[in-house]
Amino acid sequence: MTTPPHPKTGPVFMIVLATITAFLPLSLHLFFPALPFVKAEFITTETIANLTVSVPLFVMAFASLVYGSLSDRFGRRPVLLGSIALFVTGSVLSAMADNIWLLIAGRILQSAGGGGGLGLARTIARDVFGADRLMKVLSYLTMAYAIGPMISGPIGGALVEIGGWRSILLSAAGFGVLIGIVCWLVMFETHTERMGSSAQSGLFRGYGTLLRNLRFNAYVLQSGFTSSVFFTMAAASSFLMIDYLGRPASEYGMYFVCFPAGFLTGSLISSRLAGRVRTETMVLVGSLVMAIGAFTQVGFIVAGIVTPLTIFLPGYFAIMSQGIALPSAQSGAINVAGPLAGTAAGIGVFIQLFAAGVATQIYGFVADGTPYPMVIVVSLFTVCTMVVGVIPYLTRERSA
Repeated sequence: MTTPPHPKTGPVFMIVLATITAFLPLSLHLFFPALPFVKAEFITTETIANLTVSVPLFVMAFASLVYGSLSDRFGRRPVLLGSIALFVTGSVLSAMADNIWLLIAGRILQSAGGGGGLGLARTIARDVFGADRLMKVLSYLTMAYAIGPMISGPIGGALVEIGGWRSILLSAAGFGVLIGIVCWLVMFETHTERMGSSAQSGLFRGYGTLLRNLRFNAYVLQSGFTSSVFFTMAAASSFLMIDYLGRPASEYGMYFVCFPAGFLTGSLISSRLAGRVRTETMVLVGSLVMAIGAFTQVGFIVAGIVTPLTIFLPGYFAIMSQGIALPSAQSGAINVAGPLAGTAAGIGVFIQLFAAGVATQIYGFVADGTPYPMVIVVSLFTVCTMVVGVIPYLTRERSA
């Protein structure tokens, strides 16, 4: 049975929902061009500088669990507005930091707020559009998710060269204020059947139920491992372009567009095939495309051919796979959950960000100024993506 459209879900509502989705890439991708400059200003190591990305990823991961549960209990709108306020506060504090540890602390607050947007946007979409149209809506939200880093890479690089790396954080704060005002005016409460105290007491049982489901785990892990490949490439390419190859931050920002452009291409493919190709097939195809792109990049680097094109062009296809598979993986995971949609979305975002944080920090620990640590980490998580990506397809006959 098709869910009727909500009377308030016009184009403005969808634009706001898409903008909320862009919060996470805004708080992360804008900052990638700043990493070498943060390292230089605070006279620190690449490993410590990477903490300004990996620690926020971990914080976003845990925050997404909290937001999912809180939104099931108290509603989507107040939790969303609170997350935006936290994002703005953290952005301002980060811009004022006078040492690396205060910067990391500010980034923690910023990411705690930014972590609310992605999961809440997915959950609001399910509230409004229902399970039958969720995959198509998520494909459009995923495209919005891709547009964020597509513009934030060049903008971040330009801001670093014009106003220094702190201008990135001040710009993020300004965006947060703007979207907060818009959400206050436009966003209505979509969760009318609140989780009561008795249901809330069973929340951890709900976590257990979801985490014992093989298909749910495969979907969320596939999202996590593909994100791990992306964030490893993003963090490593910043140092490789600016420090290893000696290119300016603005040029890095322009090449970085290849990654989100690939993501956007994959999302367009996914939106066109939504409802015509099975969820499991989309996840499997996405995993295979990632393997082709990632291992092509690895092959060039191992052969000693390290140029912007050999880093970013294969990366385009690797990240395109994420756009192909991610909406299907998200839809499959959320539809498993039933009334715990907010919790399921929270777990999905948690795994996606936590795995990316682990990968980013693994890269930070093994980074030695050469391209080879990226090869190791990308290869590891690409193999993991292929393993979990095949599970939903192999178990497809068991799904009703």
